[in-house]
Amino acid sequence: MTVEQHVAAAPTFTAGDGTDLRVHEDGPSEAPITVVFVHGWTLSRHSWDRVVAELPVAAGMSVRSMSFDLRGHGDSDPAPAGTATIRQCADDLAELLADRVPEGPVVLAGHSMGGMTVMALAERHPQLFADRVSGVALVATSSGDLAAPSLGLPKPLAALFNAGERAVRSRLAAARGRAVTKRSRWMRPGLRWLLFGAEPARADIAATADWVAACHPPSMAGFRASLADHDRVEALAALRSIPVVVLAGLADRLCPYPHARRIVETLPHAEHLVYAGAGHMLPLERSDEVTARIADLVRTVVR
Repeated sequence: MTVEQHVAAAPTFTAGDGTDLRVHEDGPSEAPITVVFVHGWTLSRHSWDRVVAELPVAAGMSVRSMSFDLRGHGDSDPAPAGTATIRQCADDLAELLADRVPEGPVVLAGHSMGGMTVMALAERHPQLFADRVSGVALVATSSGDLAAPSLGLPKPLAALFNAGERAVRSRLAAARGRAVTKRSRWMRPGLRWLLFGAEPARADIAATADWVAACHPPSMAGFRASLADHDRVEALAALRSIPVVVLAGLADRLCPYPHARRIVETLPHAEHLVYAGAGHMLPLERSDEVTARIADLVRTVVR
């Protein structure tokens, strides 16, 4: 009888600049593949919990999973000044892979800014996609053009919203607290409108509000500026030789469908699925579908 040895790695990884990142690992150390999950802006590793839990059964095999809080998010340290950038997140991911997954095939799953982090990894560390990264899932994400999102609003209203967002960003950048707020309930209506599609679960809205509320304010502001500068269409070239799946929600206000279409135009070999009625939070709103598509990637890589 074979006994699977589950991963028991340290819950904290220290990046090269001394920033501690909270890491969660699950699954047997001898699994044939590791899937690394990267969450979105203002969220946390817990946004992937449902997919992580369901993936081994969906894939029909042992899977080692790793999720972590980006700097400035969740239980990780705040981002030191000047490091709240997608580029830095890509370097953190490269260091994490080298330390925790030094060998064997890897599938990367990135949601929202997590997908952009994967693109930045391809830009800054393209050799990883030739040697180690064997598949990528890009979930509700974008390759660029995020400076002034329309949010599905008429242009005058979108301009007003973006002006207000810039003012809030300035206040966040100057804030000294560890978190945005200790009480997240007041954030739920706005986040429900901004991030979710039709008929979201109340528990998902509440959890999302908690994650946003816990985000480090200056880090939040820094990452928003980095999102505005994000332009990595050319970096997608590193993904052309590996399996890719691109998932999008038709009701996504932050990364609306044209963003996914642009990625697929650059990666015509990618599998592309669009979910009617779903918003930006696909790992919560369509967790079964997201799990199934990542499971497909896993089976393709291990086959």
